[in-house]
Amino acid sequence: MRPTAAPSRSTTLRLRARSLTIIQSTDYAMATDAASSESSARTQATAPFTEGPSHTSHGTDYERVPVLIFDDPGEMATRVALRIATLIEERQAVGQSAVLGLPTGSTPIGVYQELVRMHQEEGLDFSNVVTFNLDEYYPMEPESLQSYHRFMHENLFDHINIPPEQIHIPRGDIPQDEVERHCLEYEHAITKAGGIDLQLLGIGRSGHVGFNEPGSGAKTRTRLIILDEITRKDAASDFFGEENVPEEAITMGVGTILDANEIILMATGEHKGPIVRRAVEEPPTREVTASYLQEHANATFYLDRAAAGELTREKTPWRVREVEWDAQKAKRAVIWLSQKTGKAIPRLEPADFYQHQLHALVHRYDHVDDLAREVFDDLRQRITYPEALFSGDRVIVFSPHPDDDVISMGGMLDQLVRNDNEITVAYMTNGSVAVFDADVRRYLRFLKMSASALGLSEDALNDFETVRDALITFMETREPGEVAPEALQAIKAYVRYSEAVAAIEVMGLDAEHARFLDMPFYKTGRIRKDPIGEADVQVVLDLLEEVNPEHIFVAGDLSDPHGTHRMCYQAIKAALARYRDTSAESADPSGPQIWLYRGAWQEWETHRANIFLPMTKSDLDRKVEAIFKHESQKDRAMFPGAYDEREFWQRARDRNRDTAETLNALGLPEFYAAEAYVKTYTMP
Repeated sequence: MRPTAAPSRSTTLRLRARSLTIIQSTDYAMATDAASSESSARTQATAPFTEGPSHTSHGTDYERVPVLIFDDPGEMATRVALRIATLIEERQAVGQSAVLGLPTGSTPIGVYQELVRMHQEEGLDFSNVVTFNLDEYYPMEPESLQSYHRFMHENLFDHINIPPEQIHIPRGDIPQDEVERHCLEYEHAITKAGGIDLQLLGIGRSGHVGFNEPGSGAKTRTRLIILDEITRKDAASDFFGEENVPEEAITMGVGTILDANEIILMATGEHKGPIVRRAVEEPPTREVTASYLQEHANATFYLDRAAAGELTREKTPWRVREVEWDAQKAKRAVIWLSQKTGKAIPRLEPADFYQHQLHALVHRYDHVDDLAREVFDDLRQRITYPEALFSGDRVIVFSPHPDDDVISMGGMLDQLVRNDNEITVAYMTNGSVAVFDADVRRYLRFLKMSASALGLSEDALNDFETVRDALITFMETREPGEVAPEALQAIKAYVRYSEAVAAIEVMGLDAEHARFLDMPFYKTGRIRKDPIGEADVQVVLDLLEEVNPEHIFVAGDLSDPHGTHRMCYQAIKAALARYRDTSAESADPSGPQIWLYRGAWQEWETHRANIFLPMTKSDLDRKVEAIFKHESQKDRAMFPGAYDEREFWQRARDRNRDTAETLNALGLPEFYAAEAYVKTYTMP
């Protein structure tokens, strides 16, 4: 029942329709989050060439489909949910059903959470909603952990009042000889429902929508399809190994999708940037099925800024429109021009600018040399040698997984220890799902063989063998992704914990400096985690209040395959806001200095980083040695990510070497390696 204090349905509908009109009238506007200005004058992030506040931007001739860009993925999810809610209530007002096409995956979860909130807090009624899901693996039992039936019920259907008979999801549990008929019946059900009013989509790394892999035609219909290798690699983490991913799936066809009255495609994360650019800026092609949306009269791409990063208007805006030049844009353009021409920044000439559509930038300065010198000096000042780092301060290093600290900022951690800082390394999740069963069997075998040396009594040994035999039986008979017993989850967590301590010992720390937060959202025993809740935020807040840090290091790379980095970031941001509100008596009212690091998935762009830490060969060797201590993640990690086959230590080594080489090519001092950071007082 709708709460009595809530606005009436008609009032809510008018407000939502009005909000939607405002959104749509922005002519493909870039949705932005107002940046906080607190303490901005106190951070290096306010030096002449740092990123300024966001400004409204418009689509360009390069973009062949409408695009909305959001600074905050949460705001993007809210906007999409608002559009869906408006559609539902519009249809209710005239006594009609609202027919939705729905996807699965991590991207739409925020939308589903907001729709659930609207239902529970605002009384949004789903009784007139009919849904058709895009796809399902084949074969796949509905109750399986990886089943899209289960996903949709856990994330949406079980929490709203949609009638069960109005939910449609392709069946993955029917005999092979019935699949074709089932697909025809699915198409007929969509037609009988009056067609799909709004189709929500994600985009795969190969450019697929639904499971319409490269090669799918624009007129295809619901069918059984063989999954692409990239798709199966991307799904490997959900199935605990690529070998467990089904080779086929049932999917709506491209033609079925294009028949929808309205289409919204959502994408988040840097790893989606290249394929989004192809889908948006290149002509429609069978190789990128998302590009077919260009042929739809009412399709829009909703992107977070990371996923939009490869679009021309984001990467090189001066190539597509008149730019209001500021220091940050000038810096970005000069770095780009230096890399484009292969010239060091001090060697750039006026002709280089004119030949690359940078006339307006040149005319803001008396001479190109002045511009080049300003950018060059700004970059040079951001090189922070170890002796210039702070010393004797209280520091918390937040590590989402038990190895992100040394993978991403091992060089910085090493130097902070040398500078006698008081360091707490906070491992936010236990990382247990990333440990292979084989590692557990090896450790159990070790305990059995060393029982006498450890002085275990006969009774203790018998108890151990009982537990060991039960765990081994489970591991030998478990289904892929089956939730492990608590004892097995705990053992795997201890494997990760012991490796984490061994890694920081390389840097001169020990177990006393490690804090294992074991945040509740992660402890599902599955790849898919619970949403960040109050208990998660409180865990982080308790640590902040205990340590009262002057500096905190936070993972700023949010594209890890199953979203743990993004969720940890969310918890830290919420806890830090409360911490600052309750720290009025602190000597530093702005709270701790924030250092955002990246590592396992991508590096900070040169124009965005405001700290570069040089590393010698011995520094990098020590960092790699620390990464090696994470033996369970070496050689063959459980979740390496589908788009980079290198081991984590190789990524770290190559990334740090590449950063140094990039700086050198710009004309800056030559280093063996370097780490990059964004130093700020506010978390974006």
